[in-house]
Amino acid sequence: MKNNPTIEPPDGNSPQLQMDLLNVEGVGENGDSHRDVAPRIRVSRRARRLSVRVYPDARVEVVVPPRARASDVERFVAAHREWIDNKRAVALRNRPPPEPFPPARLRLSLTGETWHLHLAGGTGSMRLTEADPGAAGGILRAGGAGNLRAALRAWLMRAAKVRLEPRVAALAAAMGVRYAKVSIRRQRSRWGSCSARGTISLNACLLFQRPEVVDYLIVHELVHVRHMNHSARFWKAVEAHCPGWRALDRELLHGWRNVPRWAFCDE
Repeated sequence: MKNNPTIEPPDGNSPQLQMDLLNVEGVGENGDSHRDVAPRIRVSRRARRLSVRVYPDARVEVVVPPRARASDVERFVAAHREWIDNKRAVALRNRPPPEPFPPARLRLSLTGETWHLHLAGGTGSMRLTEADPGAAGGILRAGGAGNLRAALRAWLMRAAKVRLEPRVAALAAAMGVRYAKVSIRRQRSRWGSCSARGTISLNACLLFQRPEVVDYLIVHELVHVRHMNHSARFWKAVEAHCPGWRALDRELLHGWRNVPRWAFCDE
């Protein structure tokens, strides 16, 4: 570590601070430097203790309470260094290889659609529209100026809502499960969740997974409506609706390999 970093209180405009806490060197898989993913310190007013997370794209985020001292953060990271290094090594192995941006096409494994990206240019805010849509995909027309990554992510969220919500409804009906609603998110560390109120949250990046894998994940979350745990009864219910869940669960564990980097990374 080079010197003691300073932690500032959270600020409405910039709640995230960059700090070189890990001091990692070397070259990872795909020829990228370990320094490509800078550790991020996020000051959270809701945080009561220090915590660290390694995301699927190998970024490291340390969440700290507003009054945390820099020395405390350094000791915390040092104490968890081995865990962080191991998690980053796994993430670096699993993340998809570098790819050109913008992508020429977007393939949705869930539905088998392929969307060909056409950069139309123009003025005004960036917007994506679907041209010649069909069961096999179509043309995704990018018109205007602005942040293409943000526009692609917004399209991904809309596409996921249209394709995932009916899938949840159909599986819930087959299972005899009643849920409250479906929420589409772009989480960086989980594929889905179920709240105590019966809200099924699904990751928009499920569009890049095989349909069997997605259906398993949906079944998993729907079973949580009745069993808010991972007890023997929970897994027995999952088994009843998805006998091959073990293999599908292992496949989903490495599912981030199928997600294009533009969905999360800004490089």
